[in-house]
Amino acid sequence: MIRPATHDDVAELVRIENIAFATDRLSRRSFRYLLSKGNAAILVDAPNGQAPRGYAIVLFNRGTSLARLYSIAVDPAHQREGVGRALLQAAEDEARRRAAAYMRLEVRTDAQAVQRFYHAHGFRKFAFQPHYYEDDVAAVRMEKSLAPPPDRSLMRVPYYAQTLEFTCGPAAVLMAMRALDASVRVDQTAEIRLWRESTTVFMTSGLGGCSPEGLALAVQRRGFSVELFLDDRGILFVDSVRSPTKREVIRLVQEDFREQLRDSGVVVSFRPLGLDGMRQRCDTGSVPIVLISSYRFDREKQPHWVVVTGFDADYVYLHDPNVDEDLDKTPTDCMQIPVLQSEFVKMARWGKAQLQAALVIGKGRP
Repeated sequence: MIRPATHDDVAELVRIENIAFATDRLSRRSFRYLLSKGNAAILVDAPNGQAPRGYAIVLFNRGTSLARLYSIAVDPAHQREGVGRALLQAAEDEARRRAAAYMRLEVRTDAQAVQRFYHAHGFRKFAFQPHYYEDDVAAVRMEKSLAPPPDRSLMRVPYYAQTLEFTCGPAAVLMAMRALDASVRVDQTAEIRLWRESTTVFMTSGLGGCSPEGLALAVQRRGFSVELFLDDRGILFVDSVRSPTKREVIRLVQEDFREQLRDSGVVVSFRPLGLDGMRQRCDTGSVPIVLISSYRFDREKQPHWVVVTGFDADYVYLHDPNVDEDLDKTPTDCMQIPVLQSEFVKMARWGKAQLQAALVIGKGRP
């Protein structure tokens, strides 16, 4: 019988861990954390109330529809009894129950039998990560779709990770422009140049992020068409800044951007861009850039820009430019992230005023 693990199972989980793996072992403390605080599920195979014969750990990304099969371990005394297959099926079932669209995992490059096992159960290799394990062995990253895949014609946006903590907007814009024009330069110099053109100067206690107006102007200067959607005519982002002097600077910057917009020809709509509008624009080849609250990704209440890369019946697919290494993420974790449409509607707003903002970038000026 496969059931959720409890704290009473920790001693057996540690025992199985230590005899199943030679390196990268989870500690008793790690198991206790995952059971009590981690955004995770630990499943054990324990028939008829006996001690566990194996376990599976599944991690879930907050606010997304990605599940990560972190580990499966089987007591060597019970190998070749179907325990691993049963645990894998239970892990997939739990991921589907939590509305995950994809499951991802890592396997040692020298573990060919393990790779064949996952391949036989529908996983496909999609990336390679060098020096991944404690003994410097590389990892093969594998993925399985738990939901119908998005239309491949919409998955055309190349990925670029922001290189600085405050340049999510420029990184998102670079991805969109490169999708529309393969000659667009995508590197840190281009990223910083876009930031300098569109920054609000200040944001919370550090350097400013990029405003919707500033990004729209920067995109238009580069020869692309751009639609700007704002549901608020007031001063943006000031709720996060305590200093009156800094708040006044943000106000002046925004007023300057809006004065430039009046003479730019950029189409500005003071209303939110809904899911239907985003989908229609994706269908015509444009690329939406949407402001979200990063809270559902990392529990930090920061404004954050992401790229909408496609839709299917249930999910919105995103490129998130922020590769948060503190959360053990890699660039492949941040590409084509499936998010339930209902969840995306909740995350696509920021601050006390629930600000909604989006840019739609198209090929050539209208």
